[in-house]
Amino acid sequence: MKVRINDAECIGCGLCPQISAEVFRMTGGIAEVINEEVAEADEENVREAVECCPTEAIELFD
Repeated sequence: MKVRINDAECIGCGLCPQISAEVFRMTGGIAEVINEEVAEADEENVREAVECCPTEAIELFD
């Protein structure tokens, strides 16, 4: 599983790094993916971040 953030949609609320700091971080007021390849151990938290994102800016893909 891979993950990306649509910068145009991100409002910088900071929820995704709070949920999954291993995958997301805040940079310049918007969220950034640290590594688009999601480790199996992080998949559950990343899926939670996708569900919690208020602007649906986080996308999962293969």
